[in-house]
Amino acid sequence: MSVDFTLDQKRYLEGFAAGFSARGGQRAVPPAPQPMGPDAAHVSAQDRVSAMAGKLTDQEKWKREAHPFDAYPRLVAQARENAAPKPADNFRWRYYGLFYVAPTQNAYMCRLRIPNGCLMHWQFSGLADLAENYGGGYLHVTTRANIQIREIEPRNATDIVEAIQDLGLWSKGSGADNIRNITGTPTAGVDPQELIDTRPYARAMHHHILNDRSLYGLPRKFNIAFDGAGLIGALEDTNDIGYQAVKVVEGHDVAPGVYFRLALGGITGHKDFARDTGVIVAPEEAIEVADKILRVFIEHGDRTNRAKARLKYVFDAWGFDKFLVAVEAKLGRKLPRAPAAAIAPRPCQDRVAHIGVRKQKQAGLNWIGVALPLGKMTPEQTRGLAEIAREFGDGSLRLTVWQNVLITGVSDARVEQAVAAIDSLGLSTSVSPIRAGLVACTGNFGCRFAAADTKSHAAQIADYCEAVAPMDGPINIHLTGCHHSCAQHYIGDIGLIGARVPVNEEGDTVEGYHILAGGGFAEDAGIATELYQNVRAEDAPRMVAKILSAYRNNRSNVDETFVAFARRHDSETLRRLADEETTA
Repeated sequence: MSVDFTLDQKRYLEGFAAGFSARGGQRAVPPAPQPMGPDAAHVSAQDRVSAMAGKLTDQEKWKREAHPFDAYPRLVAQARENAAPKPADNFRWRYYGLFYVAPTQNAYMCRLRIPNGCLMHWQFSGLADLAENYGGGYLHVTTRANIQIREIEPRNATDIVEAIQDLGLWSKGSGADNIRNITGTPTAGVDPQELIDTRPYARAMHHHILNDRSLYGLPRKFNIAFDGAGLIGALEDTNDIGYQAVKVVEGHDVAPGVYFRLALGGITGHKDFARDTGVIVAPEEAIEVADKILRVFIEHGDRTNRAKARLKYVFDAWGFDKFLVAVEAKLGRKLPRAPAAAIAPRPCQDRVAHIGVRKQKQAGLNWIGVALPLGKMTPEQTRGLAEIAREFGDGSLRLTVWQNVLITGVSDARVEQAVAAIDSLGLSTSVSPIRAGLVACTGNFGCRFAAADTKSHAAQIADYCEAVAPMDGPINIHLTGCHHSCAQHYIGDIGLIGARVPVNEEGDTVEGYHILAGGGFAEDAGIATELYQNVRAEDAPRMVAKILSAYRNNRSNVDETFVAFARRHDSETLRRLADEETTA
């Protein structure tokens, strides 16, 4: 039977035959399939590294071998057996907020996601139940305005993750190579000087992350903060993305109004603040812009070296201009810029506004800042604060980066009753400047990286310095256990980083610290400089007291802040002044 082909069909067959012949009759090799699905960008980034003979880190290999969100049944099985995870799974379970912290404790720590640090009283009380039922019977407020529950046995791992969700909270993505808890101004919506209420933006960013799997599995962890220019800061300039509320004035090539100023690349553990890009972002566009920044980081962040895998190092390699061009390519539009002259001065922060009673913007209402002992609460105290918020306030509580809690919406007529109820819990709304600005990470009580017991040593420093070198103005003393700088020792007036201190020629060591001075944040942003190395923990209170006494006795006037005093002297002079002080 003959078949008549059309002219187009004949040409197609001729071309096919010619191509087949040109290849010597060999069948064409199909191209490798391209990655698909929500993990495609991450897989493609890993493939590019491998194609250039790069060596992926173990963490990148673990993510590829079994994505943590696909491995939940294994976590359930391990919990059923009360089994500790091996290293690969210990990394994976951090995607659920679970950190196995052996050898310091043969247990998990669970970290939450609490956008803008805002909780309702029933959630706060519910967390106390979880700490009792599944943890060690206490809670820690962190330096990201978050909550950690510790001493969770492996058998309780999935129970606590699911119970957190039952409270309308999350732990998903709060660890490993993910976007951590979204922070914001703790007095958002009630602050008399704020430019923007950050709560809607922190919440929107929070849900944007939770509902998009492609935003998990970054080259390294990622921090985002929104600062609304209120009295209590969010330390946004220590984040990978720092949104700073600013007012743009008239007379420039941009419409006047309130925007977010975009700062990028903060990572104070690596001695770098987020740097101003000159970009301003309309608040309603903040989530979209952050998303595109994340997409560029996903594609180009370092997946071969964990020490260089943060966003800062993309800028170091590319420069800001190239990075912003890549972000704009994903946005499909230019980002507006505003010169420094177009930005009105931002309102100054009040370094002690997180403690005590303060007037809200709403007439007749107040917030009350409660000092927690280095961020620690018992279940009884937690439930008590929740009940005070319900009975005397508007029912909400706010966590701060200073490891304390605020109760909002307390009427003038009920402030006194609320303060008395707080006192009855063994907590306080009035503490010394030393204790108000005292920050400490978990330390070697619960972290295998820490070289010292930071929380107990911080308490000893406060006890000693309150008696020997009391302060008459704000002072920040930060103790961190290791180079990860969770307590951000580089931005404290005085910072201490844990160290093993040699005590003899045989190589024996004891817990101790290197001590720095002159760090600051917000309008005083700057990295502290080292004063002393290898100070034994038992000597740390005396050394800190000597530094404080040198400041009190040598400041130019009573209004000179510690940071101003420290920065007008070099390290050698500061050491000499401190060494001249005697403490009893």
